[in-house]
Amino acid sequence: MSDHYYSRTPGTQQNRQKHETELRGFRFQFMTDNGVFSKSGIDYGSRFLIEEMEIGESDRVLDVGCGYGPIGLTAARLAPQGQVVMLDINERAVELAGENAKLNGIANVRIQQSDLFEKAGGEPFDVILTNPPIRAGKATVHRIFEEGYSLLKPGGSMWVVIQKKQGAPSAEAKLQQLFGRVKEVGKDKGFRIFKAIRSLDN
Repeated sequence: MSDHYYSRTPGTQQNRQKHETELRGFRFQFMTDNGVFSKSGIDYGSRFLIEEMEIGESDRVLDVGCGYGPIGLTAARLAPQGQVVMLDINERAVELAGENAKLNGIANVRIQQSDLFEKAGGEPFDVILTNPPIRAGKATVHRIFEEGYSLLKPGGSMWVVIQKKQGAPSAEAKLQQLFGRVKEVGKDKGFRIFKAIRSLDN
């Protein structure tokens, strides 16, 4: 089947569902649908990243591969004086993320359909968050790391959640090559969370 959650326009028949959950002490409602990542509820990797990520109140944040929005919308709640840019190639996911922002009363977000960082804009970010699309292949995942690095402010951080069996060691090596400073800030149920910090010097 060629219709993946990273397809630009999913062709699967719609089957919308509403899920309620709590993330970082905030109550959320999320509309999901066929043809988007983790349609039956927030996946463990995203939930783990949400619990570990550090977001300042006025941070400018980028969520790349936002899906229907749990990571980016939680970041927006944690940065009430900041802004979160949420990007995904999947048209249906982007529509759902916009609907979910309204459903949860979140206004400090900009949500766009984008092939990775295509619509990120020119202004640098304090934080980049990603639960990368592993099934899109290692080249795509590494491109997220490379292009994300150039979009971070000096001292800014990229947060990545990835399963060990799906390439965590090679992801860590690539982040180390790009950033120099990489910390493993969480490890649970085969998932690892890396925080890569861009040097203040470049």
